[in-house]
Amino acid sequence: MSFIISGDTHGTLDIKKVIDFFEGKDNEYTEDDYLIILGDVGVCGFNPEEEKETRRILRELPVTTLFIDGNHEHFWHLNSYPVEEWNGGKAHIIERNIIHLMRGQVFDIDGTSFFTFGGAYSVDKWCRREGISWFREEIPDRFEMEEGWFNLEKRNFKVDYILSHTAPADVAAEMCYGEMSDDETALRRYLQRVADNAEFSAWYFGHFHEDREVEDNFYCLFNNIVEIPLLSKARNIPIA
Repeated sequence: MSFIISGDTHGTLDIKKVIDFFEGKDNEYTEDDYLIILGDVGVCGFNPEEEKETRRILRELPVTTLFIDGNHEHFWHLNSYPVEEWNGGKAHIIERNIIHLMRGQVFDIDGTSFFTFGGAYSVDKWCRREGISWFREEIPDRFEMEEGWFNLEKRNFKVDYILSHTAPADVAAEMCYGEMSDDETALRRYLQRVADNAEFSAWYFGHFHEDREVEDNFYCLFNNIVEIPLLSKARNIPIA
């Protein structure tokens, strides 16, 4: 089993990196392997034709695609799917091999655990239309934050990996992204609280459209696609 992590794909706009990664690798990966996209995916997008093509591309990959939501998603469409339990957490099964990992959840996938928390603020919302290309649901609500904290408490704040769209406050500041809207600031502070209290091997996020390692175990991804090591649940070391 493999876990492959990609940053934002924005429908078909930035999905070529994913196509290129899997080019000629049909025999190396199966549906038991996972591509995880860190938000702004477009599986539930703003344009029906663009959404259809995005799904076709992901459907034809040799792996199962998992994704967290970013800020550029059609949230009314995304949230119209029934909530189902999948590997210990809440998910939307968009298609058999395309699955949305909801906010504040902990998933155990064959011995590797992930805490997921999507959402972020759209700096370009001024040029978007509410209910068409922008949705208030892009910012997590208090219930989602409280549920995430409760789910981490149940795990004694120990998971293998954390996946988010935006970054914790200190990490964003290190990248020279200062405070912006009150909503984004509150979200980054929440994620910082998670970072300060949780025990994890690595944290992956997208949103900022760059590739960068910050503070040893925080990784911003955009063009780079990485395959992360499987970890032993008992000793938290890579599995050979």
